[in-house]
Amino acid sequence: MTVSPARRPGSRRQTIVATTIGNALEFFDFTVYGFLAVLIGKLFFPTFSEFGQLLVAVATFGVGFIMRPLGGIVIGAYADRSGRKKAMTLTIFLMALGCAMIGLTPTYAQIGVAAPIIIVLARLIQGFSAGGEVGASTTLLVEHATPANRAYMASWQFASQGLGILMGAVLVGALTATLAPASMESWGWRLPFLLGMVIAPVGMYIRRHLEESLDEASSAPRPEKSRLAEVLSEHGGTVLAAILTISGGTVAAYVVTFYMPTYAIRELGLPPLAGLIGAVLTGLLSFVLAPFVGLMADRWGRKRLIVWSRLAMGVLIYPCFLWLNAAPSLGVLCTVVVILTIGLVVQTVPGLTMLPEMFPKRVRASGMSLVYSVGVALFGGFSPFISTWLVNASGHKLAPAWYLLIMTLLSLVGLIWLKDHTGRDIDAVPAAA
Repeated sequence: MTVSPARRPGSRRQTIVATTIGNALEFFDFTVYGFLAVLIGKLFFPTFSEFGQLLVAVATFGVGFIMRPLGGIVIGAYADRSGRKKAMTLTIFLMALGCAMIGLTPTYAQIGVAAPIIIVLARLIQGFSAGGEVGASTTLLVEHATPANRAYMASWQFASQGLGILMGAVLVGALTATLAPASMESWGWRLPFLLGMVIAPVGMYIRRHLEESLDEASSAPRPEKSRLAEVLSEHGGTVLAAILTISGGTVAAYVVTFYMPTYAIRELGLPPLAGLIGAVLTGLLSFVLAPFVGLMADRWGRKRLIVWSRLAMGVLIYPCFLWLNAAPSLGVLCTVVVILTIGLVVQTVPGLTMLPEMFPKRVRASGMSLVYSVGVALFGGFSPFISTWLVNASGHKLAPAWYLLIMTLLSLVGLIWLKDHTGRDIDAVPAAA
């Protein structure tokens, strides 16, 4: 008798290692841009004012999210048709291509308007790649799990994101601390993107040894329907409720992780390294805490953790921002980042676990990719842009706190229509909301 991947502990460990390393490299490449947004704005959008450069740079960061739904649909369908491994290999090479384009593109001063056009194109490619990566990798992790440890397995998706953020923040921080400003502006900023190009051979090697979790019966096509049409026609209500549910987590992730360093530097006058230290803490805590939160979600259920963590976030968001503005310092910034990151991890891990649990195996990657990529595109990716604009438009430095608070509480509404599949065999029982 053949033993399924979910029953083999060795296979699960191999899946965790391979997925974590590959996904961390992907998120390293995607997020480094956010840490260098101020410098990139200066180099590639010099015709704008100082505020305009920052706004356009963070908007370009957000542009990558426009392609996430398309990447999620196309690569998710590919993962359901041809396998999770092939989809994950494709995403990692696309991300490497985007990194190479950013790292090698001359600045505006060298080639004029072609420079920002290439940067935007690179961000679109990276967004397309990221849109398919999360769905394929999370689905693979869940399908290598048992009903008793699915949240623990899925938690490594978010842990790997934290690892990628940690690596990016450490590298950018080290370059900022060791290079003179002129050197950083001239060539130092390119190093993280050029380093990211190595993900192609590394990704091919580590993902070649993964065990496929999609069986032939599940991948067999239905001639009358595409994967997307099947998801929307048979699970449309689930898709809408899930997108609303993840909105709070995605806004929190991108405000805390990517906007906070810029906020600390621009609005509070803290040195650049302070913002990067905050990002290091976020990445480290996400990587360390996520597996423990996964164990909690397997024991106590997904929805319970999401509800209580978001209510706690709702209570703490405004006081944290108020304290940070009243006493801006590295110590206060780190304390606020730690508090908000804990809330972020506790709500995101069970949320990520719920997404693939809601769809049958034949469209699981497609459904997961669609929900995640649309939710992130609509609510998460442009959070740094919206936060920057709100501060300037309102003249109120606490405006991002109100935005985060509203989205956190609003996202609880979607949970009403979603079922908690904790402990259930999602392939034996129809996984509908």
